[in-house]
Amino acid sequence: MANYVYIGVSLDGYIADRNNGLDWLNTVPNPHNEDLGFAAFMERVDALVMGRNTFETVVGFGGEWPYSKPVFVCSRTLKDIPVQLKDKVFLIQGSPKEIMGSLNRKGYENLYIDGGRTIQGFLKADLIDELILSTIPVLLGGGTSLFGDLPEHQVYELISSEVLLNQIVSSRYVRRS
Repeated sequence: MANYVYIGVSLDGYIADRNNGLDWLNTVPNPHNEDLGFAAFMERVDALVMGRNTFETVVGFGGEWPYSKPVFVCSRTLKDIPVQLKDKVFLIQGSPKEIMGSLNRKGYENLYIDGGRTIQGFLKADLIDELILSTIPVLLGGGTSLFGDLPEHQVYELISSEVLLNQIVSSRYVRRS
Protein backbone atom coordinates (compact mmCIF):
# COMPACT_ATOMS: atom_id res chain seq x y z
CA MET A 1 0.00 0.00 0.00
CA ALA A 2 1.28 3.44 -0.89
CA ASN A 3 0.08 6.98 -1.39
CA TYR A 4 1.69 8.94 -4.20
CA VAL A 5 1.86 12.58 -5.23
CA TYR A 6 2.66 13.35 -8.88
CA ILE A 7 2.49 17.05 -9.57
CA GLY A 8 3.97 20.01 -11.44
CA VAL A 9 5.44 22.70 -9.22
CA SER A 10 6.98 26.10 -9.92
CA LEU A 11 10.53 26.95 -8.86
CA ASP A 12 9.07 28.79 -5.87
CA GLY A 13 6.88 25.88 -4.75
CA TYR A 14 3.44 26.75 -6.14
CA ILE A 15 1.03 24.41 -7.91
CA ALA A 16 -1.36 27.13 -9.12
CA ASP A 17 -0.95 30.86 -9.68
CA ARG A 18 -2.73 33.63 -7.74
CA ASN A 19 -5.87 33.14 -9.86
CA ASN A 20 -5.78 29.34 -9.45
CA GLY A 21 -4.52 29.24 -13.03
CA LEU A 22 -2.40 26.48 -14.50
CA ASP A 23 -1.32 28.07 -17.79
CA TRP A 24 2.23 28.38 -16.46
CA LEU A 25 2.52 24.57 -16.69
CA ASN A 26 2.72 25.07 -20.46
CA THR A 27 5.64 27.52 -20.43
CA VAL A 28 7.96 24.75 -21.58
CA PRO A 29 7.15 23.78 -25.17
CA ASN A 30 6.16 20.15 -25.72
CA PRO A 31 5.89 20.02 -29.53
CA HIS A 32 5.40 16.25 -29.70
CA ASN A 33 2.98 16.12 -26.74
CA GLU A 34 5.31 13.78 -24.87
CA ASP A 35 3.71 11.97 -21.96
CA LEU A 36 6.64 12.76 -19.60
CA GLY A 37 6.09 9.54 -17.63
CA PHE A 38 2.49 10.09 -16.56
CA ALA A 39 1.09 6.92 -18.18
CA ALA A 40 3.74 4.75 -16.51
CA PHE A 41 2.95 6.42 -13.18
CA MET A 42 -0.78 5.78 -13.61
CA GLU A 43 -0.06 2.07 -14.10
CA ARG A 44 1.17 2.03 -10.48
CA VAL A 45 -2.04 3.39 -8.92
CA ASP A 46 -5.46 1.89 -8.29
CA ALA A 47 -7.42 5.11 -7.78
CA LEU A 48 -7.14 8.87 -7.38
CA VAL A 49 -8.08 10.99 -4.39
CA MET A 50 -8.49 14.65 -5.25
CA GLY A 51 -9.99 17.74 -3.74
CA ARG A 52 -13.08 19.50 -5.02
CA ASN A 53 -11.12 22.44 -6.47
CA THR A 54 -8.88 20.12 -8.49
CA PHE A 55 -11.89 18.13 -9.66
CA GLU A 56 -13.70 21.27 -10.79
CA THR A 57 -10.54 22.45 -12.58
CA VAL A 58 -10.22 19.15 -14.47
CA VAL A 59 -13.92 19.17 -15.39
CA GLY A 60 -13.47 22.76 -16.58
CA PHE A 61 -10.87 21.67 -19.13
CA GLY A 62 -13.71 20.11 -21.11
CA GLY A 63 -13.20 17.24 -23.49
CA GLU A 64 -12.81 13.62 -22.57
CA TRP A 65 -12.32 12.63 -18.90
CA PRO A 66 -8.55 12.06 -18.57
CA TYR A 67 -8.52 9.26 -15.98
CA SER A 68 -9.20 5.57 -16.53
CA LYS A 69 -8.96 4.79 -12.79
CA PRO A 70 -11.70 5.59 -10.25
CA VAL A 71 -11.52 9.15 -8.88
CA PHE A 72 -12.65 9.89 -5.33
CA VAL A 73 -13.38 13.57 -4.73
CA CYS A 74 -13.01 14.86 -1.17
CA SER A 75 -15.76 17.38 -0.54
CA ARG A 76 -18.20 18.41 2.15
CA THR A 77 -20.02 20.80 -0.18
CA LEU A 78 -20.24 19.04 -3.55
CA LYS A 79 -23.48 17.07 -3.73
CA ASP A 80 -23.59 15.79 -7.30
CA ILE A 81 -21.22 14.46 -9.94
CA PRO A 82 -21.89 15.33 -13.60
CA VAL A 83 -24.01 12.56 -15.09
CA GLN A 84 -21.36 11.62 -17.68
CA LEU A 85 -18.91 10.86 -14.82
CA LYS A 86 -21.27 8.89 -12.52
CA ASP A 87 -19.41 5.59 -13.00
CA LYS A 88 -15.95 7.20 -12.87
CA VAL A 89 -16.07 9.75 -10.05
CA PHE A 90 -17.30 9.27 -6.49
CA LEU A 91 -17.70 11.65 -3.57
CA ILE A 92 -15.93 10.84 -0.31
CA GLN A 93 -15.65 12.55 3.06
CA GLY A 94 -13.54 12.16 6.15
CA SER A 95 -10.05 12.72 7.43
CA PRO A 96 -7.15 11.55 5.28
CA LYS A 97 -6.78 8.46 7.53
CA GLU A 98 -10.49 7.67 7.26
CA ILE A 99 -10.48 8.13 3.48
CA MET A 100 -7.38 5.98 3.06
CA GLY A 101 -8.81 3.26 5.34
CA SER A 102 -12.14 3.24 3.51
CA LEU A 103 -10.51 2.99 0.09
CA ASN A 104 -8.00 0.36 1.23
CA ARG A 105 -10.89 -1.78 2.55
CA LYS A 106 -12.49 -1.50 -0.91
CA GLY A 107 -9.31 -2.88 -2.49
CA TYR A 108 -7.72 0.42 -3.57
CA GLU A 109 -4.24 0.14 -2.12
CA ASN A 110 -2.09 2.47 -4.22
CA LEU A 111 -3.58 5.94 -4.26
CA TYR A 112 -2.66 9.00 -6.31
CA ILE A 113 -3.27 12.01 -4.08
CA ASP A 114 -3.92 15.24 -6.02
CA GLY A 115 -4.87 18.82 -5.23
CA GLY A 116 -3.24 21.36 -2.94
CA ARG A 117 -5.36 21.04 0.20
CA THR A 118 -5.74 17.28 -0.22
CA ILE A 119 -1.99 16.77 -0.58
CA GLN A 120 -1.34 19.03 2.41
CA GLY A 121 -3.89 17.11 4.48
CA PHE A 122 -2.31 13.76 3.63
CA LEU A 123 1.17 15.15 4.34
CA LYS A 124 0.03 16.57 7.68
CA ALA A 125 -1.42 13.15 8.55
CA ASP A 126 1.94 11.59 7.57
CA LEU A 127 0.34 9.52 4.81
CA ILE A 128 2.45 10.28 1.71
CA ASP A 129 4.93 7.58 0.72
CA GLU A 130 6.28 9.02 -2.51
CA LEU A 131 6.54 12.43 -4.14
CA ILE A 132 7.15 12.87 -7.85
CA LEU A 133 7.68 16.56 -8.45
CA SER A 134 8.10 18.02 -11.92
CA THR A 135 9.69 21.42 -11.41
CA ILE A 136 8.78 23.91 -14.13
CA PRO A 137 11.34 26.74 -14.52
CA VAL A 138 9.00 29.60 -13.67
CA LEU A 139 8.62 31.81 -10.60
CA LEU A 140 4.98 32.55 -9.82
CA GLY A 141 5.57 34.81 -6.83
CA GLY A 142 2.36 33.64 -5.16
CA GLY A 143 -0.55 31.28 -5.52
CA THR A 144 -1.36 27.88 -4.10
CA SER A 145 1.62 26.42 -2.30
CA LEU A 146 2.29 22.71 -2.57
CA PHE A 147 3.48 22.45 1.01
CA GLY A 148 1.97 23.73 4.24
CA ASP A 149 2.79 23.49 7.92
CA LEU A 150 3.65 20.04 9.23
CA PRO A 151 3.64 18.88 12.85
CA GLU A 152 7.15 17.43 12.44
CA HIS A 153 9.86 16.83 9.86
CA GLN A 154 9.34 14.26 7.16
CA VAL A 155 12.45 12.86 5.51
CA TYR A 156 12.45 11.64 1.93
CA GLU A 157 15.19 9.99 -0.12
CA LEU A 158 15.86 11.04 -3.69
CA ILE A 159 15.44 7.94 -5.85
CA SER A 160 15.84 9.51 -9.28
CA SER A 161 15.95 12.80 -11.08
CA GLU A 162 15.75 13.46 -14.79
CA VAL A 163 15.50 16.42 -17.11
CA LEU A 164 12.46 16.39 -19.39
CA LEU A 165 12.12 18.54 -22.51
CA ASN A 166 15.55 20.00 -21.66
CA GLN A 167 14.00 22.19 -18.93
CA ILE A 168 11.71 20.37 -16.51
CA VAL A 169 13.34 18.52 -13.63
CA SER A 170 11.33 15.49 -12.54
CA SER A 171 12.46 14.19 -9.16
CA ARG A 172 11.17 11.10 -7.38
CA TYR A 173 11.40 10.99 -3.59
CA VAL A 174 10.46 8.06 -1.35
CA ARG A 175 9.62 8.46 2.32
CA ARG A 176 12.32 7.18 4.66
CA SER A 177 11.00 5.18 7.59
